[in-house]
Amino acid sequence: MSKRSTYTSLSQSDIAIQIERLVQTIEKTNIPAFKITQLKPGQERVQTTRLSQYFDHIQQMVGLFDDRYPYDFSEHLEVFWRACQDIGLELSPVGLTCLNEGETRYLSTSETLNTLTDRIRQLTGAKRYRRGKVDRRYQATDTQAKITEYVDRVLSRYSRTVVVRVDLHYLSVVQARLRVEDAFTDQDRLVRQIERNSIFDHLTGYICSVEQGKERGYHIHAAFFFNSAEVRNDFSKARQICQLWEQITRGQGYCYSCNDDKESYGEELGIGVIRREDLDIRPKVHYTMRYLGKDTQHLRLKPVGARRLRKGTLRRLSV
Repeated sequence: MSKRSTYTSLSQSDIAIQIERLVQTIEKTNIPAFKITQLKPGQERVQTTRLSQYFDHIQQMVGLFDDRYPYDFSEHLEVFWRACQDIGLELSPVGLTCLNEGETRYLSTSETLNTLTDRIRQLTGAKRYRRGKVDRRYQATDTQAKITEYVDRVLSRYSRTVVVRVDLHYLSVVQARLRVEDAFTDQDRLVRQIERNSIFDHLTGYICSVEQGKERGYHIHAAFFFNSAEVRNDFSKARQICQLWEQITRGQGYCYSCNDDKESYGEELGIGVIRREDLDIRPKVHYTMRYLGKDTQHLRLKPVGARRLRKGTLRRLSV
């Protein structure tokens, strides 16, 4: 196998995205992971191909699938793990290996990865894989529609509503060891604070969603809605929430306040004070919420039964 492989340890999020890229690239090509030329009995020449670089972290990719942590996987990760199981992938003292088709000898690592590539390519042509992509896109569209409906209901409650949007991230040194269940635990802590912390007095609704980005790993996008008759300053409210996030994560997280950067929205500004009768601004608020449930930031794995998107319950107004 090529000596170009790197053994730098990647985060769980990065490894999951590496698997996704590997599967997507195999799906679009018809080349092997490595070009193997038999020179004479017992001697071969191994050359890299365009696919070779995607296997640099292959042992970490395989190690992602640990029975101690029950996860739901995206269609890309499901295909990868099923292919590993189908070929009987094993970890030996000299690297990854599996038996040849006749089960008469163990293959070299390069041969094994070629076999794995072939099996992944077969599985990406199956209906189950294609259906997974369709289902994910449908779910993202349905989530966006539900968010839009929820936002409209919240904005219709009072004559004016203060809209706060924040992105809740983790420091890069923390992302290196962060697991997806850690982000869900912090989301639970945030929801508990929403229910009891005075920062959220006069809250009329909220949305928070655990996301996964290629650059910043696991994070949470959140929106909060307050009765403008009681809460006037969206800047200070956003900063209070940011400070709370730092407390929840014990200093391991940081926050980006969209309300501190209103100028970047230009004519599409949909945060701050929103008037109920101003229906022209509703699409701009919807635009501001576009990252909540966006398909491109979907989770590649999540704990079984975990709720990625959380919304506040809308209570009936007192008469």
